[in-house]
Amino acid sequence: MSALERERIPEGVIERLPTYLSVLIQLRQDGCYTVSSARLGELTGINPAQIRRDLTHFGSFGKRGVGYEIVTLIDKIQRILGSDHTHRIILVGAGHLGAAIAAYSGLRARGFVVAAILDNSPDKIGTRIGDIIVQDVADMERVVRQQSIRIGVIAVPPEAAQTVADQMSASGIRVILNYTSTVVRVPPEVRLHNTDPVRELLHTLYYLARIENVAHV
Repeated sequence: MSALERERIPEGVIERLPTYLSVLIQLRQDGCYTVSSARLGELTGINPAQIRRDLTHFGSFGKRGVGYEIVTLIDKIQRILGSDHTHRIILVGAGHLGAAIAAYSGLRARGFVVAAILDNSPDKIGTRIGDIIVQDVADMERVVRQQSIRIGVIAVPPEAAQTVADQMSASGIRVILNYTSTVVRVPPEVRLHNTDPVRELLHTLYYLARIENVAHV
């Protein structure tokens, strides 16, 4: 798919594709071969009609009465997202959160490999997380350049997040995943995604309150 074709795809469609992919990979692991849009809707919480509309942006995948071939659909979605080949990640923060991210097997299943882990603590530098030796964050630019890394993950204390984001941007990182509660700023050419779990939990409180209010009526 060309860059021009990608630009024509609505942002909402792109945001839903990873959800489809996660469910499809799980179905494949469970031994399923085909899936209907109705079943995908049940598993993702997305309207089946919306799913069918989303997938028509990329061609005709499904067969009436049969559904979608799971392996074929996984392959096509991975190609659309660019996860059909390996993407190297640099992870800054070798604490508990960083170690958990590095150990997450779902990354490799979706085309991501943690290629380098950095920290500024003398107690962490030189230690191992899995088969990766933690390096000094001061060496970031060299590591990014040598390994052609374009994706960075921030898993440091909140007060250090902006400094790390600045270092990543200056080193050539073009996509940053921020796991802290700090709102960081990046240059226009860098894409920033915030995944603070506390923020996500606060968002769900609204729905929890609605459920509990209904339950007490």
